[in-house]
Amino acid sequence: MEPKIVQRYNDNILHEAMKRFGIEKDNFELLDGFESFIYEYSNQHGEYILRVSHSLRRTPELIAGEVDWINYLAEGGASVSRAIYSQSGNLVEVVADGHGDQFLATAFKKAPGRPTQKEDWTPEFFEHYGRVIGRIHSLTKDYLPTDLSWRRPEWDDPKNLELEDWLPASEAAALTKFRELMPYFETLPKNRDGYGLIHQDAHGDNIFVDNGQITLFDFDDCVYGWFIYDIAMVLFYAAMWKEDKAAFTDEFMGNFLRGYSNENKLDALWLKELPYFLKLREIDLYAVIHRSMDVDNLDDPWCVGYMRGRKDKIESDAPYIDFDWSSLSKYL
Repeated sequence: MEPKIVQRYNDNILHEAMKRFGIEKDNFELLDGFESFIYEYSNQHGEYILRVSHSLRRTPELIAGEVDWINYLAEGGASVSRAIYSQSGNLVEVVADGHGDQFLATAFKKAPGRPTQKEDWTPEFFEHYGRVIGRIHSLTKDYLPTDLSWRRPEWDDPKNLELEDWLPASEAAALTKFRELMPYFETLPKNRDGYGLIHQDAHGDNIFVDNGQITLFDFDDCVYGWFIYDIAMVLFYAAMWKEDKAAFTDEFMGNFLRGYSNENKLDALWLKELPYFLKLREIDLYAVIHRSMDVDNLDDPWCVGYMRGRKDKIESDAPYIDFDWSSLSKYL
């Protein structure tokens, strides 16, 4: 989280956000949040999540666009956590931060179940995962924001990919790799069958499972992008800690795409774009960690693991996953 946002946050802002959504102090708990302040609470109607973000990251209109899309997907039968209204009937509540900007409060139904565990990751789970993402991509083809000012950004909007600002001068080589990669995406078509509003962060930490059923949440990063980019994001994180990434990819993607194709039809030609999007995410995440943390004194085990050898992998153009992507075409 940007230090400036943390510095401006205080109990008065939190209490005002709670008041707007009718939240009592009892049964209220702070959760981990990377880009926002996240809380869990409950009342007589059920369990919910309160998210307090800041206008330095997202404008009120962009937050409105996020929750508008979430509820559209929920109405269409997608397995997502629906946004709920405040006491005043708003999906987004704006609280002044005292510095000319705003904190933005939103609340959601808590996803049923629990975080995924190692034993959940079976072929059947992979296939269901694919159906969840495929359903979202199918529905998004017909989505229009309720208010056009709520339109979410494109995938390459500077606010979405701020690597020029995030990477320090010492990472000039990584920045060069990013600049060399970006023109390739300009050659890809943006048609209705392969491009639309996507989650962009649908990894395993953003899903809960309940009796084998997945519910997806945290749509904060949703943008207009290619469907294959969304799929690449899922694979990127699913394969991250696997010793044999190619073997895992063969099993995971076969089942995932089998489920996906039951909900949405995607031309198999898109599969050849997976390594480009995997590399984009690899460099992007590398930059995000540079932005948010002191990379010379990392104490987060996950980040330590990801950053180990990452500089050399990026600078040497090592593929994130070395795999024959055309072998997956039989599943689409």
